Amino acid sequence: MFGSETFWVAVALVLFLALAYKMGWKSVTASLDARGDKIRKDIEDAQTLREEAQKALAEYKRKQRDALAEAEEIIAHAKSEAKRLQEQAQVDLEASLARREQLAMEKIAQAEASAMAEVRDKAVDVAVAATEQLLRSNLDAAQSGAIMDRAIGELGEKLH
Repeated sequence: MFGSETFWVAVALVLFLALAYKMGWKSVTASLDARGDKIRKDIEDAQTLREEAQKALAEYKRKQRDALAEAEEIIAHAKSEAKRLQEQAQVDLEASLARREQLAMEKIAQAEASAMAEVRDKAVDVAVAATEQLLRSNLDAAQSGAIMDRAIGELGEKLH
């Protein structure tokens, strides 16, 4: 049995397999371990990148919500400011119209007073002219002189 070639081929095969197993197994397991470590590291990196992407997405969504809220706030403020300005313009317009109406009323009153004074002056002039005409036609020289003397006398009393 020890002398047969088959035996020695079998022993050599077992030794070769044992040696190959011992040497090859370490390199195969080391290679597989390295590949597993690399895959594990790639998975961890991918997971880290995914988490960062999710954080960035959440941050962008938050910023978008904030921007929309700020835009809505700006629009609301602009609308309220426009309404306030419109109301102020309405108040200013009403005040301006009231001032113009008051000025027009004052001008009308002044024109009425001026017209009344002019009519009064004309009436006095007409009355004086009519009185003068009546006195000239109805009074003779003696009566006229007496009236004149009495008016001159009263004039002195009125002046002092």
